[in-house]
Amino acid sequence: MPYIKCEELVLGYEGTPVAEHISFSVDKGDYLCIVGENGAGKSTLMKALLGLTPLMGGTIQYGEGLVAHEIGYLPQQTFVQKDFPASVWEIVLSGALPQCGRRPFFGRAQKQLAEENMRRMDIWDLKKVCYRNLSGGQQQRVLLARALCASSKLLVLDEPVTGLDPRVTAEFYQLIKELNQEGLTIIMVSHDIHTAVKCASHILHVEKEQSFIGTAKEYARSDFWKELGAMEEQQ
Repeated sequence: MPYIKCEELVLGYEGTPVAEHISFSVDKGDYLCIVGENGAGKSTLMKALLGLTPLMGGTIQYGEGLVAHEIGYLPQQTFVQKDFPASVWEIVLSGALPQCGRRPFFGRAQKQLAEENMRRMDIWDLKKVCYRNLSGGQQQRVLLARALCASSKLLVLDEPVTGLDPRVTAEFYQLIKELNQEGLTIIMVSHDIHTAVKCASHILHVEKEQSFIGTAKEYARSDFWKELGAMEEQQ
């Protein structure tokens, strides 16, 4: 069974649907990019997958022992989050909190996991630095290390490169690609459709009434992609 199977989802808020008839599945090792216009329901879909917002219709099933609260999540950053007054170590370690069970403290296993992921993200030397004093790219690496502490199976990212400069953006996309090649399943919302097609194995293009789901190669041959090219030529 796939990690996640979605059937006939209806997404919306305050009783108003923004996207309907969304059906897709995510298998182990997939790299799925979710694209579409602003307001199409991409972030709403991400939150529904995580169990953070209710569906207006349809079903979401989890397989391979996966449950919603065990999915690693890197949300869009707000100004308040960027100014959070905690150390890098404290933020990364908090990702391992679900593994503590009923214990009111972090054990050796959680601390070792946090250190491994910080070294993996090349931020171990920043462990005592206050998060608010980091650059945007460093902050995203911290949040990614935190998400990796929460799950070794599936990582969900909501427009993770927003506000980053082109060089840091390219580095971050490469980092995500390497994690996927190591076996981590990725679901990512992206506004950069061209990069999504280059990096992802599958594309979900969300629109109100009709959406596309398929491989990146199939998407590049689809009417959705042709319409995007026509729009860019007009700009």
